[in-house]
Amino acid sequence: MAPVFQRAKTHPERGLWRLLGPAFVASIAYVDPGNVAANLTAGAQYGYLLVWVLVASNAMAVLVQYLSAKLGLVTGRSLPELLAVRMGRGKRLSFWLQAEVVAAATDVAEVVGGAIALGLLFHLPLVWGGVITGAVSMVLLSVQSRRGQQPFEFVIMGLLAVIAFGFLAGLFVSPVDWVGAAGGLLPQFAGSGTVVLAASMLGATVMPHAIYLHSALARDRHLPSFGTENRRPDDFKGPGVAAEADAEAAIAHLARLPRLLRATKIDVMWSLVIAGSVNIAMLLLAAGSLRGVAGTDTIAGAHHAIVVALGPAIGVIFAIGLLASGLASTSVGAYAGAMVMGGLIKRRIPLLVRRLVTLVPALIVLSIGTNPTQALVISQVVLSLGIPFALIPLVRLTSSREVMGGHATAVVLRSVSWLVVGLILALNVALLGITFAGLW
Repeated sequence: MAPVFQRAKTHPERGLWRLLGPAFVASIAYVDPGNVAANLTAGAQYGYLLVWVLVASNAMAVLVQYLSAKLGLVTGRSLPELLAVRMGRGKRLSFWLQAEVVAAATDVAEVVGGAIALGLLFHLPLVWGGVITGAVSMVLLSVQSRRGQQPFEFVIMGLLAVIAFGFLAGLFVSPVDWVGAAGGLLPQFAGSGTVVLAASMLGATVMPHAIYLHSALARDRHLPSFGTENRRPDDFKGPGVAAEADAEAAIAHLARLPRLLRATKIDVMWSLVIAGSVNIAMLLLAAGSLRGVAGTDTIAGAHHAIVVALGPAIGVIFAIGLLASGLASTSVGAYAGAMVMGGLIKRRIPLLVRRLVTLVPALIVLSIGTNPTQALVISQVVLSLGIPFALIPLVRLTSSREVMGGHATAVVLRSVSWLVVGLILALNVALLGITFAGLW
């Protein structure tokens, strides 16, 4: 029997903008402090050489985030929930542990970034900056806990606007070589250092926790009852229907599904165009104003060079953008971690408690005197290694007619998706080879 959603009729589209929001929350992962460190380092050390990495990564991100959101909308389950029902206990625990390692790396980058920004703005010690970043992120998470997802989306979208302004402002006064920037669109490397940086930039752009999270964000925003009761549209069909009202609700959702998917495409495109523009702007700013300047291998050094080259006002705006990036991304990261835990091992702890626990590793990194910018770059390499664990199951599930019905990924898009997986795996293999060979 054909799935219900293949027979449902839809009404003319109106007000799709009201359905936007989940992708903007997920896109915060693409403009976190790890991006700042990787992009500034790439631009300051290698000029426009790695512009192509950001363009390619952002194109991959558009595809990946749409597939994730589509998975949640069609099935009514998040990616971790779908994985949980296909794994035995041992595999689920192992998968969850690697996801938690990636989440810890994410949190290190975000809290460290916020701490650096507070140090730049108010000359606070890094540890105290980390504590304040964690405390403010708890306030942001309380919005989601008490007010629900949509108010949280509005807060995060506001912070995204601050981030965009903070990192784009300097571009307008920076002496960018646009011919050189265009030349950077040609894929190329210049030694093992650029491969490591490319992996770091990829890990900072295609984020594992954003892949897991977006499926739940889309589902919870548009199918709240499905998320709460952990069910999917197919559960309502046939003799297993629990109540006529549930069946009617499921069919009503399936009638809306094409419209929701169209809105999701718009949501993903706009949010990631903004995030991608911010990332490219950071690299162009560094390549135009920081190339060859001493001390730009750290965010603090890059900030000082920006102040010298472009003026203190641009320096303050840049630091504010970095602070907004740290606050927003650490909140979204904690949200994602809680969702992954709930989906994979069916254990739920309050978001604020999780925020406290995951804050500890970042504060340890800050307190032992680790180079904060180097910690950010390394964290992005760890994230890059975690991408296949999220991406391969996503592509497999969205390509399955058993899971997706008539919304399974078409052959051409499926081929492109597997090509993306192959490219990411190849870059990670190269990264591991360089690391273990001692070339980095």
